[in-house]
Amino acid sequence: MDWLTLFLGFLFGGLLVYSRLNRFDVISGNAVLEDLTVAKVILLVIGLGALILNTEIAFGLASYHVKPFILGGILLGGLLFGVGMAILGYCPGTMAVSLGEGSLDALSGIAGGLLGGLTFTIAKPLIQPVLGSNLGKISLFSLTGSHPVIFFLLLTVVAAAFILFAFFLHRIEKRKGLNPALNYRWIVSGVGLAVLNSIIFLKAVSNRPIGASTSYPYVADKVSGLTDNTYFSKISVPGHWELIFLFGALVAGLVFALLRKDFKIKAVYSRWAETKGPSVSKRLVWAFIGGFILLFGARMAGGCTSGHILSGGMQMAVSSLVFGVFAFSSFILTGKLFYKK
Repeated sequence: MDWLTLFLGFLFGGLLVYSRLNRFDVISGNAVLEDLTVAKVILLVIGLGALILNTEIAFGLASYHVKPFILGGILLGGLLFGVGMAILGYCPGTMAVSLGEGSLDALSGIAGGLLGGLTFTIAKPLIQPVLGSNLGKISLFSLTGSHPVIFFLLLTVVAAAFILFAFFLHRIEKRKGLNPALNYRWIVSGVGLAVLNSIIFLKAVSNRPIGASTSYPYVADKVSGLTDNTYFSKISVPGHWELIFLFGALVAGLVFALLRKDFKIKAVYSRWAETKGPSVSKRLVWAFIGGFILLFGARMAGGCTSGHILSGGMQMAVSSLVFGVFAFSSFILTGKLFYKK
């Protein structure tokens, strides 16, 4: 099963590499609204993936894994996650892929993320009141009273809206002349990620969604020996799966960089240099800080871009959709302020 997880992670990494979704300049570009690739792919994955996944569930081939709506954790965690993602320029999953391509700032972000995960494990009992009460696993399916006809009618409308919005953003990019070289690669990656996640959801495959952020506290707690607590017991199984999955994504980043002959040890990319200067040490320090904030926020909310926004969005989970709104709001606001020229 570990080999299957590794292979699925490799496919995940390859799809990110294909449309450069793992790159610092692409993710930070979305933060300043100069590159909408990330937003377009996420919208397409949620829209298309929701139709595929819920059809699988209707036929009994997969099941829901909706994250609970823990109010304070979702809202505050979403805000922190967006801030960290803007500063760092990576997500928990894309850091692994970019590290495979030789990005030292991704390595620094991973170190910050590990410390953020460890800190959350230690702080969780203290901040439990801030996280708030558990409002339950709310989704479009539960809100419709589990009525299949009403649910699939609403699902089709909502899914179509997500897909149309993705192409609307693409039209805006074309009008502004952004990303002409990449053209429609985002569609291939979006469709691929929706199909891949739907396959991983299958009971016969992994019976779980994709995810990345749980692996950080899992590794940090293991290394530090902080395993005798209820939180580690809760994350040990998904954390182990995600660690292998992300290693497969890292291998994909390395393999495709070598095949393209553009593997390069690098820490400072163009957007960072334009706004913050060429200092490598400055970039690595900020990447570490961004990684810490990113992972602490992800653990507060119980998920990240892949585990919450993509996987939860495909399930039409209220917690995940609200997390996405708060994360992207702070992501764009931070980007506009942090990357002022």
